[in-house]
Parts: sequence; C-alpha cells; structure tokens
Amino acid sequence: MEAYHDLGKIGEGTYGTVYKCIHPTTKQVVAMKKIRLEDDDEGVPSTALREVSVLMELGQSDGPGHDNVVKLLDVIHNDSCLCLVFEFLDLDLKKFMDNASQAADLAMYKAAGHGGNGVGISLEATGSFRGKARARRGLPPDLVKKLMTQLLLGLSHLHSRRILHRDLKPQNLLIDKAGNLKIADFGLARAFGIPLRTYTHEIVTLWYRPPCVLLGGRRYTTAVDVWSVGTIFAEMLSGMPLVPGDSEIDQIFKIFRLLGTPTAEVWPGLATMPDFKPTFPRWRPQDLREVLPEMDHTSLHLLSGMLTYDPVRRISAKSSLLHPYFTKTGSAFSDSPLATGVNEGALGLGAVFGGSNSNAFLCASSAGATSGSGGRGEGRNAPIIETLMASPIN
Repeated sequence: MEAYHDLGKIGEGTYGTVYKCIHPTTKQVVAMKKIRLEDDDEGVPSTALREVSVLMELGQSDGPGHDNVVKLLDVIHNDSCLCLVFEFLDLDLKKFMDNASQAADLAMYKAAGHGGNGVGISLEATGSFRGKARARRGLPPDLVKKLMTQLLLGLSHLHSRRILHRDLKPQNLLIDKAGNLKIADFGLARAFGIPLRTYTHEIVTLWYRPPCVLLGGRRYTTAVDVWSVGTIFAEMLSGMPLVPGDSEIDQIFKIFRLLGTPTAEVWPGLATMPDFKPTFPRWRPQDLREVLPEMDHTSLHLLSGMLTYDPVRRISAKSSLLHPYFTKTGSAFSDSPLATGVNEGALGLGAVFGGSNSNAFLCASSAGATSGSGGRGEGRNAPIIETLMASPIN
C-alpha cells in the first residue's frame, strides 16, 4: 500500500473506501479500494472475495482481459486491510449523464442569449432555464449507441464465460475521457452452471431489478443482466430513470403500470414466482412511444426485447448486438427529438469531463443497493411491448 501515493478519497461504501492513487515510479494513476478487516470472525467480506475471483476467472487480473471490463491490477493485503487496485477511469455513467445534462443546459442557456462564456452562471440559473426549455434530456443518440455497443460487448463476454454480473446500474459502468466504457463492481457477480442453480434474490439495485427477481425468483440466468441493460438504455436516451421505485412492491407496480400486468400467456412461468399474487392490480400497458419520445421504432424494438417479461424469451446480450439498431446503415434517430436539439458539440466529452477529477469507481458500496426516491384497468393479454417485438424492422 505504501507503494502508492494517495490523491484523495473518491468513494465510500459498506466495506471500504475508494481512493485515487498514483504510483511514484511508474506514475500510473489507479483506483484503490481499501476494505477494512476489523472483525476476525468475519474475515474478508464475501463481496471482495467474489470480485477478485470473478475478475481472475475473466483474465482481468493476469491476462489481456476484455476492453469493456475493468482491469484488476493488483491485490495488496495486511492484517487489517485488503486493497484491490483497479485501473482508473474518470467517471461513472451516472455522473457522466449528470454532467452531460448540465453541459446541455449551459449551452441552451447561452444560445438563448443569457451570457458569453458561461463563467459565473449558476446551476440554479441554468436549472431554471431547463425547467422552462425542456424537462428532461438524455445523451446524444450516437453516443448512446457507442456506449450501448461497448456495454453489450462486455456483457456478452461475461455471459460467454458463464458469469452473471447481477448489479448492473449506471454507477457500476465506468467511462474515460476517450468515451471508453467498462463494466465494474463484481461484488455481486456469480458463475452459473447447468442445470440452473438457486440464487439469492437480493441482487441488483432496485431501479434496475428485473421482475423475476422482484417477485422472489431464485432460479435465473443471464436474462437478469439484460433487463438491467434495457433500463439503462432507456435512461441514457431519456435522461430519466425508467422505473424509479422506492420499495420492492412500488418497483414491481411501476413496471406493471408501464408494461401492463403480465399474464400466463405473456410469461408462462409467472405463476411459479413466489411473491406473485393473482390479486395484483391489472394495469393496461402504456404506449412506449409516448413514454419515451426520444426513442424511434428501432430503438424501442430493441428495448422491448430487453424488457420482455419472460426471461426465456428475453433477447440475449449477444443477439442484441445483431439487432438493426446497431447494424442498419444511417442514423437510426433521424426522427428523434434529440437529433434536432442541442448541437452535439455542446455535449462533447470535453464538456462532460471538464474540471472533474472524480473517478467513476464509486463501487466501494458493492454490497449496498441504492434506490431513489397509470391508471388501473383490465390488462390486455399481450402488453404492447410484446406487440413491438412482433413488429418487423425495416
């Protein structure tokens, strides 16, 4: 640990603290996760052991690894502390999106004639302007496609190596100044086998948790990660969390209000879910084109595949990469409201990263899931999301 110089704390969680550090000789900047070993009876937290073992299994510690998975550089320990040394990336996706939104607000504020170079303009002023101009704003569509490609490449690699991440969320996706994305925080990851194993259902931060987990399912596959990617996809384009529930029951009901309460036809395994109740309210699905006007038909079609209720029918990470959203020529978003919004230059990486030295590695809280803060009616047998999936892509 003495081999690195501490440049400051950048995150803190249940089991330890993350610091930005530099090696005095090589000048390599790293993110060091220091895990306290205060209780002899407890030993090393299982999340830390799991993270190290998974990254070693993936070759992220002693091999070339995958470009879209964070690299574990070293493991250092003594009697009181275990340190995991990771490559350093500048921001996590959550902070990246927040910064991009602020940069866009400033650009629109200036474009409206409210100031020269923006120096001295308060966040309150731009926030007030944003409230008048546009209530929400996502990332530029082309940038979302680039980030989604990298996320799915990394996830497809994990799944091909029989690894479930189980806690995908914007805070666990790291981005550098070149726009490279890496999946991080493997404290809840697990290897899976055939036949399917039974796992704990206490996984995945609430907003990104799939219905099968919310309903108490303990036998699941890579489909749990794909659902999380779908919610992240929608959030990147819209600028707002798709289903921000504040409890497990509120979360599942928000999903039902959005996609329609599922039936046995839509999800054959629904009745086997331990926490599913036939008395749950019956909601009709909302029109996703109205909920997510930032997304065109092609992107909604992909999202629908990722948010399919039945895990067996849900699109895989590998198949997602072959979807027309990624493969068809030309811009898939020429008719998107975002395509005619703020000039993309205003949302360039320089604006997003400008002045920030905080690492995205806020995954010291690897064991702690955070959560933030439609009308009723008889639901149709097939929610609109299934209809979207059945519609052709030109």
